[in-house]
Amino acid sequence: MNAKSMEALQFPEIKEEIASYAISELGKEEVLNLKPSFNKKQMEAWLQEVTEAKRILQISSSVPIPNLKGINQIVQQLHSGNTLRPQQLMELYELIICINRMKKFMKDKEYAAPVITTYVYSMIDLQLIEKEIIRCIRNGQVDDYASKELLKVRKQITILEERMKARIESILKSSKYRSFFQEHIVSVRNGRYVIPVKKEYRKNIKGSVLDTSSSGSTVYVEPVEIGNIQDEVEWLKMQEEAEEQKVLMILTGLVEQHEHEIRLAVETMVHYDVIFAKAKYSEAIEGTAPQINEHPTIILNAARHPLLKDNAIPLNFRIGEGYDALVITGPNTGGKTVTLKTVGLLTVMAQSGLHIPAGPGSEVAIFKQILVDIGDGQSIEQSLSTFSSRIKNIIDILGETNTKTLVLLDELGSGTDPAEGMGLATSILEELFAKGATLLATTHYSEIKAFASEKEGFENGAMEFDPESLQPTYRLIIGKGGESQAFTIALKLGMHPKLIERAHEITYKEKKEYQPSPLFSKRGLERQLAMDGKYLDKQKHQKREEKHEVIIPYKLGDNVKIPSINKFGIVSKPANDMGEVEVLVKGKKMLFNHKRLELFIKSEDLYPEDYDMDIIFETKSDRKLRKQMEKRHIEGDVIEKFEE
Repeated sequence: MNAKSMEALQFPEIKEEIASYAISELGKEEVLNLKPSFNKKQMEAWLQEVTEAKRILQISSSVPIPNLKGINQIVQQLHSGNTLRPQQLMELYELIICINRMKKFMKDKEYAAPVITTYVYSMIDLQLIEKEIIRCIRNGQVDDYASKELLKVRKQITILEERMKARIESILKSSKYRSFFQEHIVSVRNGRYVIPVKKEYRKNIKGSVLDTSSSGSTVYVEPVEIGNIQDEVEWLKMQEEAEEQKVLMILTGLVEQHEHEIRLAVETMVHYDVIFAKAKYSEAIEGTAPQINEHPTIILNAARHPLLKDNAIPLNFRIGEGYDALVITGPNTGGKTVTLKTVGLLTVMAQSGLHIPAGPGSEVAIFKQILVDIGDGQSIEQSLSTFSSRIKNIIDILGETNTKTLVLLDELGSGTDPAEGMGLATSILEELFAKGATLLATTHYSEIKAFASEKEGFENGAMEFDPESLQPTYRLIIGKGGESQAFTIALKLGMHPKLIERAHEITYKEKKEYQPSPLFSKRGLERQLAMDGKYLDKQKHQKREEKHEVIIPYKLGDNVKIPSINKFGIVSKPANDMGEVEVLVKGKKMLFNHKRLELFIKSEDLYPEDYDMDIIFETKSDRKLRKQMEKRHIEGDVIEKFEE
């Protein structure tokens, strides 16, 4: 799989989320290394594992998976000539305990998970190692009873140390030496017991000076009475260390004899860790196991982008049945790019053995390559600056595409001259389709919609748009090309239908009749039609007159143009003392200086004299409340209304 495509589809982010559910570092590492498979049976086996693991989690959420801390280092150290340390042996002991727990845990889960419960049988009984470790190692060190020789040596050391302590205490309590001591305490220097003696009495105490204080006033003397004992203790401790090393070597050899079984047990535990991490993630996203096919056909029912969480809009998507190329149109921020990413990401997830957030009946095809070209689409300037790199990317896609490729292209042909971009986009689609790719592309070009409707194997799709709220619904409709939402929005906001009809004719080279918005009255429409030929002259005359006025007297209901944002709106409040006019633009009320507005259509040319302007400016809830208030007093409710 193409690494850049995986990044563009945000698959590494999915793996990071799954890894957070793993217990062991080895499990996390394996999750982060997940790669899609191209083998149908392998994919189905992986998905079955996750399905069974979810059933087990419904029975018991606590699965005895160890953290396997340090186990990998232990296994790598075997047969290296080095002995295992007591702490490492105890970590191995904990692993064996967890293996036994896992066997017991899975024993009664066979009815719910007949496949993954059998994995415990691959873990061979390591009872002998378990018993020897717990017999020989205690409190992080080799136990006295690990061997007879070690027990004998440690007893001798203990006897000599007790004898030595008694001799030292006898010397300290002796009245003969009391005045010679700097302090009546026992110190340790270089691992040997010494007595602090005043410098001037050094020769009064028989023994060896092992150290001197920083001031030089005190010397630390090892009395001759205990020197011989300490020599013997040191020799015994060397024997003790040798015996400990012998025990550790025997234990290490025992572990090395069962290296294969230990490695297999570690691999099995890591595999369980990965399976249950996948299962926990599936529960978090409400995932299901899709069917796998090699047609290739993709069917997604109520699918959601897993990274969008609760904000995801369910997607119903089909391709591969009657058409292998889908061209999606729709407004900006309408969900086209999310649709592309959802289809690509869920395909990668399924091929990696992961459940996908989609409803029953969903199917995913097997692709050997998923090639993606997705731009940020943030601005014209950014599109221009990235056009060259995107074309290079598409050239690479053209070179790699074959019949086992899923190609996802976002805003194909954007960032250049519209006519050339449209032609380039069409030729690219034709070439990719000829190579046998399963193809999903988004575009703004109306010509490509026409191409897709006429070309065999192609189908149109559109992101739904609500003409009432003037907002996208983010739902995909297959079998229908997206309509010009710019015209719909303009008509909804009160633009003259004749202007929109002319715009449609220029854009699509065909005539289409548009019905007037409710903002137009029949009489207002007739008056406007009659004045079409005179409008420009009147507007120029009006502008000349307005130059001599301090504040242009825009009236409630006037249709004005706002050149600074290249939009039209309806005056909802005339200019205030500051010369600011409130304008309703796309359902939002905004303030503009009167000098920044241009009168487009006067209110009296749009509406009859008795027209209720509240229909335009009041919300449905306010109109309902006003009718109630006309009948009776309603305490606490206020309706703000402009009075001319």
